[in-house]
Amino acid sequence: MFTLFGAHRSGSVAIEMALALCGAEYRWVAASSWEEGAGQEELRRLNPLLQVPTLVTADGAVLTESAAILIHLGLEFPHARLLSRDPLECAQQLRALTYITANCYASIGVIDYPERWLPDADEDQRKALVVGATRNLHSQWETFSDVFGSAVVWHPEAPGAVEILACVVSRWSGAREHLKTVRPAFHAALEVLDRHPLILAVSQRRGW
Repeated sequence: MFTLFGAHRSGSVAIEMALALCGAEYRWVAASSWEEGAGQEELRRLNPLLQVPTLVTADGAVLTESAAILIHLGLEFPHARLLSRDPLECAQQLRALTYITANCYASIGVIDYPERWLPDADEDQRKALVVGATRNLHSQWETFSDVFGSAVVWHPEAPGAVEILACVVSRWSGAREHLKTVRPAFHAALEVLDRHPLILAVSQRRGW
């Protein structure tokens, strides 16, 4: 059985969706860097950075980083089709996963925690940073839509690792609202993902 450390409306929701699609048994532990408690202390022993998601495998291996966890699950449960069995398509899926984590996640980190980047700045300077990072994030999602949204890797009707991660990460920092205006077809595809029975069930359980 897996153990998943996570929090409501966080990146761990994507991993829980993937576990559901894989039909894998798991134990959920409420834990994060911003919520004190027994779960946080258990997480700290496994991951000093207190990152969520953190996934512990049945044999005790500790996995972090959303893309790496999704790739592991895709390899562990090939029947779930989180990753394609076609080498070229799989390579494009890995490219898309890396794009989200390297670009969108990075911008969201600035938006959520501007004080980490400008510790000595005043409030107006931090607000300006957030505005710029938000503009950058929205542009990154436009690019994702243009590059991956109509490509062979994008299958909202049969979601895999890429679709799951995009479904969750696009819900933050006004990205969905922006995409509805500038990339309506891609926004509609994200709504198709939202309605998938397993994705919807996990979303509702975790506060979305």
